[in-house]
Amino acid sequence: MFFDRPDGGETAVLVHIDLESEQEQEDPQEFEELVLSAGAVPAIYIKGSRKSPDAGHFVGAGKLEEIEAAVREHQAEVVIFNHSLSPSQERNLEKRLSCRVLDRTGLILDIFAQRARSYEGRLQVELAQLEHTITRLKRGWTHLDRQKGGIGLRGAGETQLEMDQRMIRQRIKGINAALVKVRSQRDQGRRARKRADIPTLSLVGYTNAGKSSLFNALCGEQTYAADQLFATLDSTLRRIDLPNFGPAILADTVGFISHLPHKLVAAFRATLEETVQASLLLHVIDVANENHETLTEHVEEVLAEIGADEVPTLRVCNKIDMLDDRQPAIERDQSGRPVRVWVSARTGAGLDLLLSAISELLGHDVVERSLRLRPEQGRLRARLYARGAVRQERLDDEGLLCLDIRLPRHDLDRILVDEGISPGKLSAGL
Repeated sequence: MFFDRPDGGETAVLVHIDLESEQEQEDPQEFEELVLSAGAVPAIYIKGSRKSPDAGHFVGAGKLEEIEAAVREHQAEVVIFNHSLSPSQERNLEKRLSCRVLDRTGLILDIFAQRARSYEGRLQVELAQLEHTITRLKRGWTHLDRQKGGIGLRGAGETQLEMDQRMIRQRIKGINAALVKVRSQRDQGRRARKRADIPTLSLVGYTNAGKSSLFNALCGEQTYAADQLFATLDSTLRRIDLPNFGPAILADTVGFISHLPHKLVAAFRATLEETVQASLLLHVIDVANENHETLTEHVEEVLAEIGADEVPTLRVCNKIDMLDDRQPAIERDQSGRPVRVWVSARTGAGLDLLLSAISELLGHDVVERSLRLRPEQGRLRARLYARGAVRQERLDDEGLLCLDIRLPRHDLDRILVDEGISPGKLSAGL
């Protein structure tokens, strides 16, 4: 990884300023959870308010002195701002405070660096780190100009700063090339699932909403799940069997957060493509969080940003075990389609209702009937079995194979067209 961090927790001074110039304020409580997720030890939380950020140090002179005193008193190793700092503000603050200064984007990048496990995840994190860092290289190396002696050869040469920038750009180019291969592999897997007519379900939601716990409960897996922000970064795919429908692929993805840095949206494009290409989104909501409605809006904003707002969505209201008067249930719209399911991933309450609602949404136009196949139509039989559509198989009096099938109409129509059979012939048998 580009950044190495110490094993032990670092003493941190936290800074949050309410700015009148900002329409949407950052959440101070969420900021503290981010810091704890990064492994830092908050020593003091300094808050204040301003009309607009100071161009040089983000905060005013009085607040800067307060931060400086807190750093000395607690011997803090890092000062973390719940805001985005410009490169010059970051450099000025580090020079004045004599310790490392991190902004909100840098903090999230640090958490991502700790959580990423897969090859793709590490590449994406490093790319985001490099793009964030290249503008923050300090001009403190100009005394290392490479010069040559002799008449006509004297000159500034290439400074150490320019060398660092060139090396970072070369590494960014290499990472982007590697990610192109990763995306190609993902596309191949996605095309294979489409050929097998298997729909994909993508778990989305605000970070720490319980997506991985729900994933484990539905799949019987033991992927990493913890009560902390960004416990999951690497997309995980597993096959599940839906009642009265058949097989489907369930994808666990990275959690969203308010004001997600654009660098991270771009860097995690390959992971988020699983969301864009999904057949159905399962939007997991932590209903025990009193701000869950606002967090839901933040998730929908990010979904719109990555082009996934047109994908059919089922809201999964999780953590009902933390509410006193809420029982598992399915809520429907005026047409009778499921729009919200109340469950608890921790206790398993309502998971049967969730699976039933998913099956209903995926198979809202399901065909149930018998097909008669001739001996030369073995490939059609194999495709129906691969789709999990065959309920029973038998021979009729004429020696033809009879299959009792159940699957969505559009899936059956696609299979028939691929086999050169008109869907209109279905009523007359095959």
